Amino acid sequence: MTQQFDLFVAGGPAPGNVGGLSAGRRRSAPALSEDDMVRMLRETERYRILKKLEARPVVTSPRPGFPLRGVILDTETTGLSHRKDEIIEIGAVAFTFDATGGVGDVIGVYGGLRQPGVSVPAEITKLTGITDDMVAGQTIDLSALAALIEPADLIIAHNARFDRPFCEAFSPIFSAKAWACSVSEIDWSGRGFEGTKLGYLVGQAGYFHDGHRAVDDCFALLEVLALTDEDDGHPPLSELYQASQQSRVRIFAENSPFDMKDHLKARGYRWSDGSDGRPKSWWIEVGEDAAEDELGYLRAEIYRWKDADPPVKRLTAFDRFKA
Repeated sequence: MTQQFDLFVAGGPAPGNVGGLSAGRRRSAPALSEDDMVRMLRETERYRILKKLEARPVVTSPRPGFPLRGVILDTETTGLSHRKDEIIEIGAVAFTFDATGGVGDVIGVYGGLRQPGVSVPAEITKLTGITDDMVAGQTIDLSALAALIEPADLIIAHNARFDRPFCEAFSPIFSAKAWACSVSEIDWSGRGFEGTKLGYLVGQAGYFHDGHRAVDDCFALLEVLALTDEDDGHPPLSELYQASQQSRVRIFAENSPFDMKDHLKARGYRWSDGSDGRPKSWWIEVGEDAAEDELGYLRAEIYRWKDADPPVKRLTAFDRFKA
């Protein structure tokens, strides 16, 4: 006898001929709800379920108890250099939060395209889906964008070292703001994530979204930042906000011996070409509590002179991630 199974019968598979009743005469059962289907798949431990990320609604009267204002910002550009390339899209999501990282409400959203002075490169179109036709005649509404940026206590970008220079080259409304970077100022590995790219974070959080469009990426990052940590209950936004309140120290290994460059690079130093008034040298940025140890390393291992006094610059969120 051939047996038939109905995957949509509540309680599991049902044989097509039970107790002498044919499949056509058997009692019909209600179809499983979406929640039931998800639960049953998860219980097998053979499936991983990703839920489509839905943007939070924008409210006009935010709930009390969340006194801080944040703006998650994302840009799409014609290339990687803020000196020669241009912004073609800006997305911004404004929200309320508190010092413990609790997210209140979304209070504003802006998304706008901009026609650059050159054609959108093919590789950018492939990455973002933005074409010349889409940006033709488009401009960023600076007054609408400023209405979100100016009241913000913190601007958050997923790689602020990229977005901040582009934004400041585009408009002065971004220059005097405190910035935070959700790539470098959150210990994602310590939170169990396998990478820092937004797609990895969203996927491991159990979601999927339409990536590489500015507003969609902003909403996706907000959900990831609001995740509650299973161990200590503190969301990533809490860690990010605390990092933004701390000073950092940038140390320049000026006039370091040329044959020490590989040692510096291996330790995490980056090269500065001397532009924007910086020393032409290798440099690193560390927390204030690690600054003396780093200076000790330079004196003992690089300069080999105990009185070496490399240039030091202290940074806050107001000047961090600038070009």
